[in-house]
Amino acid sequence: MEYAPIALFVYNRPDHALKTLEALSINQGAEKSKLYIFADGPKQNVNSVDLDKIQQTRTTIEKKKWCGEVEIIYSEKNKGLAKSITEGVNLLLNKYGKIIVLEDDIVTSQGFLSFMNNSLSYYENEEKVMHIGGFLPPNQKLASTLETPFFSPFMSCWGWATWKRAWDKINLNENELHQYLQDNNSFNEYNLDGTLEFHKQLEDNISGKISTWAIKWYSSIFIEKGLCLYPHHSMVQNIGQDGSGVHSGTMYYNPYYIEKLLESETIPSSLLIEESQVGREYLKSFYNNLKKKSFRRYMIKAFNKIQTLLK
Repeated sequence: MEYAPIALFVYNRPDHALKTLEALSINQGAEKSKLYIFADGPKQNVNSVDLDKIQQTRTTIEKKKWCGEVEIIYSEKNKGLAKSITEGVNLLLNKYGKIIVLEDDIVTSQGFLSFMNNSLSYYENEEKVMHIGGFLPPNQKLASTLETPFFSPFMSCWGWATWKRAWDKINLNENELHQYLQDNNSFNEYNLDGTLEFHKQLEDNISGKISTWAIKWYSSIFIEKGLCLYPHHSMVQNIGQDGSGVHSGTMYYNPYYIEKLLESETIPSSLLIEESQVGREYLKSFYNNLKKKSFRRYMIKAFNKIQTLLK
């Protein structure tokens, strides 16, 4: 098997990066893989605390040879996550034609690389398959309904892989993406049957409130009628939902926490290359339940605040 290069993007979280690298280094196939680490640089007028974190992160990634080959690409100036990822992915896809992508807060199971590489090989010439994901949110209620990998147009960027043939179709113009979805009355389907509000992420990019890449990749896959392959149980854990990341919030609890990661996954030859309705219902159920829990926590917080004011 020809192993895909791995791109890891880091910035100023040395502890997260270390856990990510330690997990990656014990993956099956890590010793046969080439790892590219893209280390973003400091922002203008950076304070001494953040500068120290950036240096600590760089010291961490230099500690050992995490994979068969390791190349570190340093940026002198801060690019931001969106630009770092799009430029890094472009660079490696132009050279290799396929890629596995991790950010500094994605801890993988030992079978993650095997699943990524096997899937990249298996679906290399299937134009409809545009993305391989390693993360599946936990849903105890419907966990038993998934027994094999499945396809969905919905994209998860927490540990993923793709090919140049697919990435070439990405549109980074948020205005054009939003306009297409609006003109084709696609917002409801695009938002997972109204479960989520992805269109607001596009609108926030348009207004300049945020600058993100993943929503544009998902939008491009959706518009191209592409599919993303999911494992039937998560092979990655996101450890960044603690407020430490530029684009991550602080959660009272982590609804994405996976107690035990999947160590291996097999793609059955009978798997149809079409959206799984069972998979769609699984994802909708998780995010609907998440919304209900978020609303309950908001109401409890508001009630407690009122009680405090009345004392």
